[in-house]
Amino acid sequence: MTHDHPLVPRSPEEQDALMKRLKRIEGQVRGIANMVAEDRYCIDILTQTASIQAALRQVELQVIERHVKMCMHDAATGKQDTDVYVDELMAVIARLKK
Repeated sequence: MTHDHPLVPRSPEEQDALMKRLKRIEGQVRGIANMVAEDRYCIDILTQTASIQAALRQVELQVIERHVKMCMHDAATGKQDTDVYVDELMAVIARLKK
């Protein structure tokens, strides 16, 4: 899905926080790959995958929160069509819940 609304750039602090979290997740994924290569206990691997999923949900929540606070601001102030923003956000949330 592409959009034609104006983008509100992330602050350096927002970008740094997201990048740190994503790099941590990346390290966790590499750790699981090592666990599989070492033929580690299934429950240990599943525990780590659950941890990664929880971390990714936190990334999603941070991005959604920012979108609502910043990107939907124009819609809330009447500068853009509210329905377009709401429909776009609801479509993304529906995909995340699959």
